[in-house]
Amino acid sequence: MTALLEVQGLIKQFGGHRAVDGASFRVEAGTVTGLIGPNGAGKTTCFNCIAGFLRTDGGRVLFDGHDVTGAAPHRMFRRGLTRTFQIPQELASLSVLENLLLVPAGQSGERLWGPLLRPGLVRRQEAANVARAREVLELVELAPLMRDPAGSLSGGQRKLLELARALMSRPRMILLDEPGAGVNPTLARRLTDHIARVRDEMGITFLLIEHDMDLVARVCDPVIVMTAGRVLVEGPPSAALANARVQEAYLGSQYR
Repeated sequence: MTALLEVQGLIKQFGGHRAVDGASFRVEAGTVTGLIGPNGAGKTTCFNCIAGFLRTDGGRVLFDGHDVTGAAPHRMFRRGLTRTFQIPQELASLSVLENLLLVPAGQSGERLWGPLLRPGLVRRQEAANVARAREVLELVELAPLMRDPAGSLSGGQRKLLELARALMSRPRMILLDEPGAGVNPTLARRLTDHIARVRDEMGITFLLIEHDMDLVARVCDPVIVMTAGRVLVEGPPSAALANARVQEAYLGSQYR
């Protein structure tokens, strides 16, 4: 398989403390890779460095073979890498559909003279975006709620909306930050089904942070275990979760 993302010796420090301390790993194209470990292991900081929300203090980030270390979030977005957040960032007063229609870049209607000089192009782009949004909402089972205010959704539905908004950008890779957090078990299972389906049908690669080990075991292969800013173990979830160092130091007695 081909690595879509490579993290090489990544370092990020805050006030002399290294939150990420030389972490190195690869994410193969077409996988759902889990990034797990205890709180404070450096997972979210690593995410933010990859996506361009934080500047690194050392190491490199390669995306599709290109050195993108330090690239701004909008540049990573244009390259096909997007991320979601543990706390959904929906625009509550807009409808579910409108939240998706804001995502596509380069819309002619956003320019001052676009609607006046090229109204036909603007209408065609808007129609195409609506059609795409409807497809995505059908995929994540939010289509019946497309006219509802995003702020009226449940916590789990907001997670699905986060995923839908990421899909609207037609990404090659999505960084998912704790998609199962605050989601009831039934919706969590649906969420994992959606992630696997998107991977299979759209060929999108996922790297996700998650503390729910049942969710990780259902959808992730491989997993990367971090601690103290470094990678401890990589491999299939069954092998990683069976690793004695992982069980004792990071996952607790429930996995012994």
